[in-house]
Amino acid sequence: MSLGRRSSPVAAIFPGRKSPTERFHDWVNGFAQHSPSRFAVVIFTSIILIWTVLLMLPISTADGTAAPFHVALFTAVSTICVTGLAVVDMSSYWSAFGNVVIFIGIEVGAIGVLSLASIMGAVVTRRLGLRQKLMAASDSNSLRLHAGPVAESQAVRLGEIGGMLTTVAVSLLVIECVIALLIIPRLIMYGTEPVMAIFEGFYYAASAFTNTGFTPNHEGLEPFTHDAWMLGCLLTAVFLGSVGFPVIFALARWARRRQHLSVHVKLTLVTTILLFVAGGLLIYAIEGNNPATIGAQDPWMRPFTSFFLSGMARSGGFSTIDIAQADESTLQVLAMLMFVGGGSASTAGGIKVTTLAILFLAAVAEARGVSDIQAFGRRIPQDVLRLGVSVALWGSTIVAVSTIAMQQITGAPFSHALFEAISAFATCGLSSGLTSDMPEAGSYVLSATMWLGRVGTVTMAAALASSETKQLFRLPEERIIVG
Repeated sequence: MSLGRRSSPVAAIFPGRKSPTERFHDWVNGFAQHSPSRFAVVIFTSIILIWTVLLMLPISTADGTAAPFHVALFTAVSTICVTGLAVVDMSSYWSAFGNVVIFIGIEVGAIGVLSLASIMGAVVTRRLGLRQKLMAASDSNSLRLHAGPVAESQAVRLGEIGGMLTTVAVSLLVIECVIALLIIPRLIMYGTEPVMAIFEGFYYAASAFTNTGFTPNHEGLEPFTHDAWMLGCLLTAVFLGSVGFPVIFALARWARRRQHLSVHVKLTLVTTILLFVAGGLLIYAIEGNNPATIGAQDPWMRPFTSFFLSGMARSGGFSTIDIAQADESTLQVLAMLMFVGGGSASTAGGIKVTTLAILFLAAVAEARGVSDIQAFGRRIPQDVLRLGVSVALWGSTIVAVSTIAMQQITGAPFSHALFEAISAFATCGLSSGLTSDMPEAGSYVLSATMWLGRVGTVTMAAALASSETKQLFRLPEERIIVG
């Protein structure tokens, strides 16, 4: 008895010929094997286009008319890229069907570009093979996108990718359900009908954990400006989503078996906490006396709001103040926090906290005259530094181009155009008000910026590379003047 794959009827009648399904499976395998990063980009972009078509259906809008293409595209990109920027009122423009499409899109987008591609590849090929594991592993270690061996002393090893994908699914389900159950009674207490409170509770929970920042009600967070419980639940969900699935996976292993935490986990947690505290203190120092933002709040609520904004700037996108009324210095602080973003392989965007940490550690090593980058008793390889520099440089380039384009299209001040561009690139969702008032051309610019920010500069660069060549020689060395 043969234990291999069952022959198709076509192959039984015409030996040597494959059915269309088998040819499709072979094509997917070949494409994924030839270029995992391109396969991931194609899958991710295809999902965005599908969501665009769904949102253009008349059933998706509240008034029953088809949404314009630029509105549907921008909303689809913002949803799948878990950004949270919007060109329409999300609570009134979309119908119940449209809101369900957006809710599902948030969950799909939270998984990650490469992890999503690996799951799609596994669905098509009916197994989680080595190629699918490599694609999913690249979400936690971008170095796996390149040829050659990769050290496995990291947060998630290749053999544990199946467990990490399970962690992604379980954490999405468990954390969102817990947060929803905690805030549903609060919504009912504020006068929301029980059925609507259940929907809004799960919507808020999903929007927070996935770091999207969409609000299902017309007032947004305005009714909860002084509600520390509601805001605290949302902040907790945003923080858990922004640290990254590899960190959650590693912490779960540590809780079960007290397994040693990797340098990646420690760097992510330490840098995240430091940025959160520093951001909160700076925002409080600048905005504490601004009556248009937090200055009019109760004294005990002002520091809470400041730290809430600091956490949301990591990629959460929720806000209890009018960002347009904030001081220019506050906009700069928020922009810097947004540009850094959250942890690798998380629902947050930005260049990632570990990228900032590596660049800082490299500067410290250079200042001390030490040749190796060191952290927590470990040496960081030079290729990690090269990757970090590349990510920061390409991220800065994308933001710069987007900012210039937004200034030309909207005529907005530089600070507002920069803020909006960084928010889109970092898939954060905070807005100075420019997004809702910009021309149609501006929506296409920010859509491309969000797409590049979520796909990732490393993934995109690898996808655009036609092939990887091995250089069989080294050129003579010559030093240049730097600094």
